[in-house]
Amino acid sequence: MSGPASRAEKRELGVELLANLEHEELSLAAAIDRIETVTTSPSLTREILDTAEKRGVIERENARLRVQRSGTYVNYDSQVVTRDGEFECKRCGASVTTGHFVRLDAGELGPFGSSCVRKVTGRESD
Repeated sequence: MSGPASRAEKRELGVELLANLEHEELSLAAAIDRIETVTTSPSLTREILDTAEKRGVIERENARLRVQRSGTYVNYDSQVVTRDGEFECKRCGASVTTGHFVRLDAGELGPFGSSCVRKVTGRESD
């Protein structure tokens, strides 16, 4: 259940998270809200956004991002797993007894509460 350890692993996880968002367009603030589940480092956040743009995952214009996807969303049946225990949501900090974890090729992200996992993946707006 440990998160990605290295800067490179966190960068890859952040880029993959952006590639799998549910909505095609979102504000920079909303994208950063999601990236902060991977890192709170401003320099790594910028690196994730720059890498995603260089790879064609996103396009940036002003304070908006457009996701350039190939039809990949997080599949809740196979990519979101739950575990019972005592967890702190990586997005909001709330205590949860059921942690939701998102499995991506680059690694696992979580734990999240039930509403935060939907917000992180872009399935639900704030």
